[in-house]
Amino acid sequence: MANQSSMREFVLMGFSDDPDLQMLHSVMFLIVYITALTGNCLIITAVATDHHLHDPMYFFLVNLSLLDICSISTTIPKSIVVSLTKNKGISFAGCVTQIFLVVMFVGGELALLTIMAYDRYIAICHPLQYKLIMNWNACVQMVAISFICNLINGVLQTSMTFRLNFCVSNTISQYFCDIPQLQKISCTDTKINQMLIFVVGVFFGSFIFTSIFASYAWIFSTMMKMPTVKSRYKVFSTCTPHLTVFSLFMTTAVFSYMRPKSLSTPSVDLLSAVLYTLLPPILNPIIYSFRNKDLQKALKKMLKRKIIS
Repeated sequence: MANQSSMREFVLMGFSDDPDLQMLHSVMFLIVYITALTGNCLIITAVATDHHLHDPMYFFLVNLSLLDICSISTTIPKSIVVSLTKNKGISFAGCVTQIFLVVMFVGGELALLTIMAYDRYIAICHPLQYKLIMNWNACVQMVAISFICNLINGVLQTSMTFRLNFCVSNTISQYFCDIPQLQKISCTDTKINQMLIFVVGVFFGSFIFTSIFASYAWIFSTMMKMPTVKSRYKVFSTCTPHLTVFSLFMTTAVFSYMRPKSLSTPSVDLLSAVLYTLLPPILNPIIYSFRNKDLQKALKKMLKRKIIS
């Protein structure tokens, strides 16, 4: 019976003990990881090299891509190493680091998606004041504030998680260190931790949902007053990627952290973790580039320039 003070490492169970399945898992995760890195790096490079895209909307998109890269790099490489080496151990410090970074990056994406909704609201409902309101100082300050808030939340959630004692088992039924899984193997009462997650989730979730709902209520109200179908379609095509990404990310994150215990089984836990850690970094570049003609032009121009050179 070893408690937290003597616990030197945790064991990540992952998906299977079968060597063939482990190899398949590592290959699939490697493909996913390379795809996510490539897609997000292309968006960052395209925006950086095309001066037509140097406006707040794409500034926030670049930050979202950076968060996607950081988020997927926190969990996937370690999971691939575990599958290839068959060494399932992760150090105590490594687990603390994963928890902190996952919480910070997940919260950062939600905060950034909220800021992007506000940016679209100002651009569509107050176009004449857009450059005045969404100046570069304001954009940088909003991103910085969201980073600081999620840094504090990451420290709070991590410190509350590792105040627990782990004296029953050090085996985590997941492919990375996750707060709900650590609570399961703790021999300390986790009611305070669960209440903290619930309170923080409800508070920030309500603020995020209300902000985005209000922004899009005004956006769609303004859109319906536009005289031409072309104008309405342009607004709709601009907002669709953001709404799609937000809905995907919010649904998977809430399901992972706030679902009832009755819905918690090893297979469901693995599926929910895959949904909110893997899908957004892969789908975000696809969704934004698929619906955004300006970004498509910038990507084609950049790739054509690379091929010629």
